[in-house]
Amino acid sequence: MFSFKGVCPPQAFQSHRLLELFVYSCFLFIMAASQTLQLSSLNNVEILPIQVIDIEENKIQEPAVDEFDYSQRGQWLRAAVLGANDGLVSVASLMMGVASVKNDIKAVMVAGFAGLVAGACSMAIGEFVSVCTQRDVEISQMKREKRERSLESDENDEKLPNPGQAAVASALAFAVGAVLPLLAAAFIKQPKVRMAVVFVVASVALVAFGVVGALLGGTPVVKSSARVLVGGWMAMGTTFGLTKLIGIDHGMQI
Repeated sequence: MFSFKGVCPPQAFQSHRLLELFVYSCFLFIMAASQTLQLSSLNNVEILPIQVIDIEENKIQEPAVDEFDYSQRGQWLRAAVLGANDGLVSVASLMMGVASVKNDIKAVMVAGFAGLVAGACSMAIGEFVSVCTQRDVEISQMKREKRERSLESDENDEKLPNPGQAAVASALAFAVGAVLPLLAAAFIKQPKVRMAVVFVVASVALVAFGVVGALLGGTPVVKSSARVLVGGWMAMGTTFGLTKLIGIDHGMQI
């Protein structure tokens, strides 16, 4: 190590010695300060707890899609579809049955109109009684749940079936379905052509009712239409065949 001893006077040597000690002390102080800062920075690091991520609960959320509750339409949709289908099939079958044993257009039209009025009244009354019974059962169930769980009495009132709505829907739908074969046969004089037109109009209307019911209810269109069409054909064919068979056995005019 270099020394100023023997080169500089004793006073200068002592001053340089003090300077060396001062510089060395500053260096040690800086090193100690840097170590202290590093330790303090490590002590201030916040150790976060390990979180267990639930994959099922943190799935990527897809954009919300508006969904419609088709069950809310069930109060009137079931009655309307059933009424229209019943009116169409019953009146068309009745007209074809009468036409199979009697060629008089007046008899066919009167029978069809009588079937329209009787069927509409029957459907309305039957649907009203049926829905009233269902409503009473649901109200009793709600009262039992209220006693057990202290629920509000009017919490689910909007979900209760409406007897008046179902009755009106059934009657109107029956009339709409029944008037179609009547209009189809009203202006045709030839008996065979009249029966063919009634059958074609009834078939087209059955398919249309099946499509409408499927679209409103959110069900497969082809399956619903085929079910309604085949059921109508079976009813009309059975009525026509049995009526014609009975007419032949009893010697009625054909």
